[in-house]
Amino acid sequence: MVKNLYTTLCGSDIHTYCGRRIEPANVVLGHEIVGDILYIDPAHSAKDFRGEPVKAGDRVTWSIFAVPAGIEAPQPDMPQKSDHLFKYGHTLAVGDDVFNGGLADYCVLQPNTAFIKISPEIPVKVAATISCAHSTVMGALRVAGNINDKKVLVFGAGLLGLSCVAMCKEAGATWIGLIDNDESRLHWGEKFGCDKTYSSPSPNEAALPWPDVDLVFDMTGSPAAMKTGLDSLSIGGVAIWIGAVFPARPVEVDAQKVVRKLLQIRGLHNYNYDDFVNATAFIENNYLKYPFEALIEKEFTLDDIEAAFKFASESKPVRVGVKIGEWT
Repeated sequence: MVKNLYTTLCGSDIHTYCGRRIEPANVVLGHEIVGDILYIDPAHSAKDFRGEPVKAGDRVTWSIFAVPAGIEAPQPDMPQKSDHLFKYGHTLAVGDDVFNGGLADYCVLQPNTAFIKISPEIPVKVAATISCAHSTVMGALRVAGNINDKKVLVFGAGLLGLSCVAMCKEAGATWIGLIDNDESRLHWGEKFGCDKTYSSPSPNEAALPWPDVDLVFDMTGSPAAMKTGLDSLSIGGVAIWIGAVFPARPVEVDAQKVVRKLLQIRGLHNYNYDDFVNATAFIENNYLKYPFEALIEKEFTLDDIEAAFKFASESKPVRVGVKIGEWT
């Protein structure tokens, strides 16, 4: 059992709140969570996923999903696509199983949940985002392959996009461009390591304002952005799509261009255990280097959750934080 300390509102939480994403009627939303252990079952090994000993009082974050016992993943590196998957903040809250999301005082971790002990020196605002945003982006880099010496273009200057910029910078990318149709977000780009920022081009522009690149990451889910991303790839380039998690019109793909330029499109939904471990290590090593804490643009208490969702959906900040309970 964990005492939740802080939860950030992810895009999927907001989509559910606004009716764009369908979840059970009785659901405790919130899956970007950090908290302190209150109780460990005596039958548990009392070790985290990295093999570190844990005890009551230790700070932890945990994977967005848990694979039920006896269930095999469809492929070894895709546990997040296992049958009968349990997902925090997405599951029916009923009977005794009501503490299964971030917007509550407590969370009871399911069997086979990958949880990791983290230092209390990491700000809770940053630690909470490890278990979704940063782990998903780390998965996108894994899917992309080698980043070193590559030119990279990132569509979307939200938390996913800015995390991607920082991770690509640390991975040795030679040039990173950041694109968003909300110009108010682009000022973050330089602070996270990008070389140049761009407003989204209009459909009538004769030529794209940036150079061809080796890798394109789409965090937007916008069909227009994904099409533009494909048009931005050099020969042998790869497009990684992780933002398309809600219904939208199909993406217009020029099949001849894909074939003649030897392009690839790779998708990722959520992340695997290695991504979670590597994202945690990335934040441990870089939370002081990049201003991730400042991306939580406004904070609310759990009692003010209606106002938190209203602000998140109307003002579209990078992230909204929810402080849970009294703590210092």
